Amino acid sequence: MNKEAIDLLIRQRPKLKNFRGKLEAMQPGYYCIHRSWGLGQIKDYDEKENKLIIDFEEHKIGHAMDPGFCVDKLEILQPKNIIVRHRENPESVEELLKKKPTNIIAEILEHSENGSATSSEIEKTLLRLLGADRYKKWWTATKKLLVKDPRIALPTKKTDPYILREEPVKAEEEILEEFFSIQAPKKQILLAEKLLVLSITQEELKDHLPDILQTLTKGLQESKILNQGERLQGLWVRNDLARFIHEDVESLTPTSSSILEDIRDFSKLAAQIPPTYFKRFLDLIFRTYPERWEKITFDLLKNSSGKFTTECINFLIEKDLEEELDHTLQRWLEEQIIKGPLLLWILKNRHSRKYTRMLNKLISPRLFNAIFYAIDHEALHNAGARRIPLSDILSDDIELISELLSQATQETASDLATTLLLNQGFEDLTKKSLLARFIRLFPNVQQLVSGKRDTAEEQDKSELLIVSKESLEEHKKEYEILLTEKIPQNKKAIAEAREHGDLKENSEYKMAREDQDMLLARKSQLEREMTIARVSDFADAPSDIVGVGNVVKLIEGSSGNAVTYSILGAWDSRPEENILSYKTPLGQSLISKKEGDVVRTVIDDTEELWTIEKISRWVDLQK
Repeated sequence: MNKEAIDLLIRQRPKLKNFRGKLEAMQPGYYCIHRSWGLGQIKDYDEKENKLIIDFEEHKIGHAMDPGFCVDKLEILQPKNIIVRHRENPESVEELLKKKPTNIIAEILEHSENGSATSSEIEKTLLRLLGADRYKKWWTATKKLLVKDPRIALPTKKTDPYILREEPVKAEEEILEEFFSIQAPKKQILLAEKLLVLSITQEELKDHLPDILQTLTKGLQESKILNQGERLQGLWVRNDLARFIHEDVESLTPTSSSILEDIRDFSKLAAQIPPTYFKRFLDLIFRTYPERWEKITFDLLKNSSGKFTTECINFLIEKDLEEELDHTLQRWLEEQIIKGPLLLWILKNRHSRKYTRMLNKLISPRLFNAIFYAIDHEALHNAGARRIPLSDILSDDIELISELLSQATQETASDLATTLLLNQGFEDLTKKSLLARFIRLFPNVQQLVSGKRDTAEEQDKSELLIVSKESLEEHKKEYEILLTEKIPQNKKAIAEAREHGDLKENSEYKMAREDQDMLLARKSQLEREMTIARVSDFADAPSDIVGVGNVVKLIEGSSGNAVTYSILGAWDSRPEENILSYKTPLGQSLISKKEGDVVRTVIDDTEELWTIEKISRWVDLQK
């Protein structure tokens, strides 16, 4: 636009006087960003129609716009803007993106107001520059590099901006300044850890370490907001600092061992500790509890997941407890108390050279049954979860099912296939895919799919469930919540998602439909189970043989150790309290046995014999 056109426009619309600078910048060749239409380039100005002619990359080419109308909706980009440079000379900017990514951010900040921009503002520019497919990965990698760039001050909070400094500051100087100024103890611990690492190579930092140690020690003593895991991490950083500058660690309080004195739930504490400190945590337990560290570590392993599982396994092996570890995993499987995360670790590491001898013994139909139980349990208790890792690995690992079924009989395979059909942790398509793998190994499983089952009479007899009144009430309550709350809410969510348009690209609709499949599958399962359930108060439990409602004391043949189990209803299992469902393998092996009878189990490929020493009635012990 020329001066005459701008003057005429302002005379006609006096309010545009404040936008003169932007109107003057609306020249052919300049790039602009429209709030709704995205990036475009001004191609011409039609003086007769008083319209800018703009080519928008994502929309119209040669689009005419009234400058007076769009002046507050257009951002005019200067020639040095990184987006403009990328459009005019893509090769040079791509070179910067690959080799000097922090320079891109410095340029964005340089052309931003006051030399600063929030993360969201930077991301908008990067989206224009790199496109939706590239920018997130590039930005994630570049943020890690910005930590070491002395030109740019990083935000301390998510809402704070990135700032281009007038004078560059070394990363270690910035961290040191932040350490002494910050009040948040958790952040202070992380900064002290960084400063200790940097001091190994940055000689000038060593003079500050005594003050850092003093400040950190005082903070740990006075802070009331750290959880025990964070406090423990802080003490380890403090101790490392003290050792590095040759201070007496033993004189510092509190000690790391003192943190463990009041701990009742070591698994909860482990969840609060960063993975880099897992080994140190186990070493601390070993030193603090020389008489019972072994039991604590096995309890931690039972409730562990991910990297901590690996650390617990390695620690026990390091302490020459591989045989005991072997035996314990077999026993947990026998008692059906292995939890989902540990099962996942077993499957992922079954071919590892380090663990294969131990884990090969576990790969069996019994493990398969435990996997199905864990998947079903997670689907029931975490209805909002989108993924169940155990079900994912069953689907993704093509060889896994054949390995798990390598020792299975036709009857066992059919039972497991039935369990799969009833499992609520899989989508229908996934079930069909997994069943196809069953059928390749055991063709008779095809009868399950085609509906050829036992007669109704045989099925009713085999599927009758003995349950407690309390567990049945819990099932009824869950069923009522499904009917009155969850399913109606899901229907509403599906209806609302439909209104958002194209169902093929509508992620909200897909997730709502997935929820619907899960809810309806659970509804069907509850209906079936409650139909075949028979309530018992266990008062009719026998006293001479083991039945549902008995308490059984067992003596291990080789060691003489005693263990007591309560055998209760199908839905009453609480392994942590030694209460087992009569449907579990161990429960089934005990049913109908008498005092003095011997029960056989196989652990570590070794037959173990258990003698039933005493049979009691559960109801009698509750009085």
